[in-house]
Amino acid sequence: MATPEEMAATMVANLKVNTGRDLAAWLKLVAKTEHQKHGAIVKWLKGEHAMTHGYANLVAHHALAAQAGPQAKGAAAADPIDAVFAGKKAGLRPIYDALAKHIATLGKDVEFAPKKAYVSLRRNKQFGLIQPSTQTRVDLGLNLKGVAPKGRLEASGSFNAMVTHRVRLESVAEERECGAPIVYAQAELLMRCGEHIVMVARLG
Repeated sequence: MATPEEMAATMVANLKVNTGRDLAAWLKLVAKTEHQKHGAIVKWLKGEHAMTHGYANLVAHHALAAQAGPQAKGAAAADPIDAVFAGKKAGLRPIYDALAKHIATLGKDVEFAPKKAYVSLRRNKQFGLIQPSTQTRVDLGLNLKGVAPKGRLEASGSFNAMVTHRVRLESVAEERECGAPIVYAQAELLMRCGEHIVMVARLG
């Protein structure tokens, strides 16, 4: 069973998908109001933005922590995805963002559940994961039982016992165009959606 901290991290990761804004954007909106109490913030979010009680409560908690000072803000308002792509793996975050954008289009029931070393992808149960395996590679793990590995869609092997296949996004490089570095990755990403295997994204 997930801990309260893990449940909160999952809600933060899914906030943009379900409400249209990420936590940082909601905190900026709340900061522009004169609301200083938890109940008032919850009421405003539910009334003015049609937010569900659970998400309103989450945002209110983080907003009050941010008002309490830098130390509390850092503890409560941090993006849990940032922790997965921290340090030398921070350069891989654009790849995660591109994947998450396409995966979210599978439906509002898709959940992104950050763990210590990867982000679990769930629809009632886990169907995949995104993991920065090295400083230069992101692995997309998928549960595709009964599907033969082919091309870039390879058997997971010892990569992660939670999935059957993976796609290595390892062609990461920096190219300079107009003086700005560009991060790219090339892969066709497949995912089981019910009984169908669908194209999720083509990066590159």
